[in-house]
Formats: sequence, C-alpha cells, structure tokens
Amino acid sequence: MNFCNQCGEKVTLKIPQGDNMPRYVCGSCATIHYENPKIVAGCIPEWEDKVLLCKRAIEPRYGLWTLPAGFMENRESTTQAAMREAMEEAKADVEITSLYTVFNLIHINQVYMLFRSRLQNLDFGAGEESLEVALFEEKDIPWDQLAFPVVEQTLRYFFKDRAAGQFQARMGDFQDRQTLLSVSLLDALHTPE
Repeated sequence: MNFCNQCGEKVTLKIPQGDNMPRYVCGSCATIHYENPKIVAGCIPEWEDKVLLCKRAIEPRYGLWTLPAGFMENRESTTQAAMREAMEEAKADVEITSLYTVFNLIHINQVYMLFRSRLQNLDFGAGEESLEVALFEEKDIPWDQLAFPVVEQTLRYFFKDRAAGQFQARMGDFQDRQTLLSVSLLDALHTPE
C-alpha cells in the first residue's frame, strides 16, 4: 500500500501507538489501514463415489485441477460463497452438507474453508474460470496435477474418511506452500455417515 484510501496522501508502515503490529498509517489524516487475511470458501461436490474437479483457466496454477473455491464477497456467508463458486467455476448446483476442512495459509494471509456438498444434478460444465470440469473416482484423481496443496490435503482426508465410513472436520496450518505444520480434529463438527 502506498497511498491512503481516505485522503490520497502517502502512507508509512509503522506500529501505531497502542498497537503491537505494523500497519500502514497516513501521516496526513492519521487513518490506520488494517489488513486482514482473506477467506477462501469452496466445496467438495460429491456424486455417488465421485467428486467434481475444475481445471483452472486462470492464474495462479493455470491448467491444473482444483476444487471449486474462491474469495468470499462482502454480504455473503461462507456457505453462500462456496455455493456461488461451485456455480461460477463448474456451473454446478450444490447443497452444502457440512464444514470439512479449515486451513490457515500463514504465508499468504488466507484462510481456506472447504465444505462437503452434494451435486443436485449432473447438469454442470466449465465456467469462465475453468477449462473443463469432470467427476473423478479416487483412483482417477490427477494427484500430480492438483493446483494447491490445501486441495490435495483435503481430498486425501476425504477419501480416507470415506473409506472409514466416518467424516471428521479438520483444521490446520500451512507455514508455506508445502509445509503443513499441524492438523487437529474439530470434534464438535464431527459428521458420521
């Protein structure tokens, strides 16, 4: 950030009085600009023993596969965002069934919230941000062509839980693109099949 969005003057990065974190502060109007992590909401669209994946038509990670997900908009809930992203990226009508994974991506200031969901029908297709969309059984998942480690981790938990017949919500922290620091179960959100 270079300029104040209140008065247009130059800002400086410093720790404001009474705070403990560096913030962009306007020297002219004294506005403190708080920057907070962005929430990414998405879902695992399920149909029988398959999941729906999208091949990305945008950067980052153009041409790789992912779950439908994206940044939340103002005035929508996380579940509304997940359903909107499924419609935008895969033209898929989904019903959200439960929260499944929450991952903090510390290195890029994002929080991923991925939900289990059911496809309402097989009327889906590539949206503007997707080259193609397809249903995959576990054995056919393009594991070496997944766009993001958080998606790979979520899918690995999903298929492990499905095999066990019991789904457990999880949360964890990625320190960098590849390093998953820790994972814990969200027992209160446990959803047996």
